[in-house]
Amino acid sequence: MTAQSGIDVLQPTSPARTGLSLRLPPAGLMLAWLAIAVAVLWATVPGLFTGHDPINGVPAEKLQAPSAAHLFGTDALGRDLLARVVHGSARSLSGGFVAVAVGLVVGTLLGLLAGSVGGLLDELVMRVVDVLLAVPGLLLALTAIILLGAGTTNVAIAVGIGSVAAFARLTRSEVVRVRRTDYVEAAFGSGGRFFTVLRRHVLPNSLGPVVALAAVQFGSAILAISTFSFLGYGAKPPDPEWGLLIAEGRNYLATSWWLTTLPGLVVVLVVVAAGRISRSISREDR
Repeated sequence: MTAQSGIDVLQPTSPARTGLSLRLPPAGLMLAWLAIAVAVLWATVPGLFTGHDPINGVPAEKLQAPSAAHLFGTDALGRDLLARVVHGSARSLSGGFVAVAVGLVVGTLLGLLAGSVGGLLDELVMRVVDVLLAVPGLLLALTAIILLGAGTTNVAIAVGIGSVAAFARLTRSEVVRVRRTDYVEAAFGSGGRFFTVLRRHVLPNSLGPVVALAAVQFGSAILAISTFSFLGYGAKPPDPEWGLLIAEGRNYLATSWWLTTLPGLVVVLVVVAAGRISRSISREDR
């Protein structure tokens, strides 16, 4: 063996030859997760990001433009806008989680029962779902708010009720698809009980698209909750909440653009990030 051949033997094999090349997530997906992580940290540990009081302001510092002292500027009462956005994230995000939980749990249960039992129950549930889907989600949520009353929690529950039909239809279609597979038929043929097979085989293999829908609905829920807060159905002043902050700044659009623009950008970024994560989950599920 020549020296050159010995060198060739000792050379490390490239990742492309072994098929073990590492793939990093796309930059857009990483930024989306980063945006969601920052929003969650705002909600859980707001003191790490701001030391200003979100409720009490300094009147002498009212309507100051964004600066080093106040990164998002101040509002008409001299309150630091960044502090109000950071502290308001707890209400907005928790409302989004409540809305998604209501739609996910109720809709998944209805879709699971309809797709697995079939027959008259399937027809009944799907006709109710069709009626709910025919009504615009915001109008359905507004009807629920009128019945439940105002407040962030009630608004979140109302938004969740508006998303039940979408979860139920998607879950039902996935359950019907999985229910017809060979391994599910084999589980029933080997003596598996109905609810045991549903829990072990049907439900876990039907949740991929449902989880992707939940990610989309999380962003949509935050947007809807902010919309209702903007209309006055959510949090009440002086408590900070993203939609309420935008509503409070609309009277100063001509002179203090940051009061509506910056909280609005935060809402847009979180909603877009949730949508990007949802698309990633959908592709992985395929």
